[in-house]
Amino acid sequence: MSDKERYDLDAYLDRIGWEGERRADLATLRGVHLAHSLALPFENLDPVSGSAPSLAPGDLMAKMVRGRRGGYCYEHNTLLRLALEALGFRVTPLAGRVVVGADSPGSRPRTHAMLQVEVAGEPWPYLADVGFGAVGALLLPVPLVPGTEHEGAGRRHRLEPLGHDGPSELWELRAYDPRTGEWAGQYAFTREPFTAGDFEVFNWFVATHPRSPFTRRPYLQRPLPDGRHLCLDGALLTETATDGTMTERVLTEETEARQVVEDRFGIAVPAGVTLLG
Repeated sequence: MSDKERYDLDAYLDRIGWEGERRADLATLRGVHLAHSLALPFENLDPVSGSAPSLAPGDLMAKMVRGRRGGYCYEHNTLLRLALEALGFRVTPLAGRVVVGADSPGSRPRTHAMLQVEVAGEPWPYLADVGFGAVGALLLPVPLVPGTEHEGAGRRHRLEPLGHDGPSELWELRAYDPRTGEWAGQYAFTREPFTAGDFEVFNWFVATHPRSPFTRRPYLQRPLPDGRHLCLDGALLTETATDGTMTERVLTEETEARQVVEDRFGIAVPAGVTLLG
């Protein structure tokens, strides 16, 4: 077996700090999902430096588990899928269209990855997603049940079916915004399965296309255990409280930015990456 094929469940669970039972049940799914979300930040430093990150299991282990790095949706959810499958879950990769700031659910391509997870004894599958870089991201998986509100780790979500012309039912994940008191769409998706080859193409496009937002500037996200949320978008550092209150700070020097990424996001900035370029 080559290095690119090696996956180490023990090392992954140690990295995210999960010490619970290793069973294919709902408690394990929820526990691993939350532990991953809090331990591994969202970041796009590879695309910013001009390369598409590898999705090979061994490379993900080297970067995110052993290398003090995070990743973006394809990396995060591939790593979670490998863990869940090793624990005995049946997992189906899905792809969706980000609707935050979009005119309509169909105005953008499918560039986001998420997972459908079957849980033995549960009447419905669950939506799992540890790779959505936004304050409206899931911290815990939610059952694929329309119109029901779910609260998890201080965040509120619900899934709504949307009318469209396609043959498969279209769902939208919505998050409650405490600032406005409204539900905001995050991404729309169908339950059609996607393959590793599909995500290789998506990954290459998002990481290398000159119009991709992930190639233009650093974008880092991290939910904190106390419910606060950190975001670094270029030079702008934003901290969002549980009530939606936001505080902002503009970073002006490269040394300061690297220290913030190290200390607040827990990421070892690769040599050659300029954060404030």
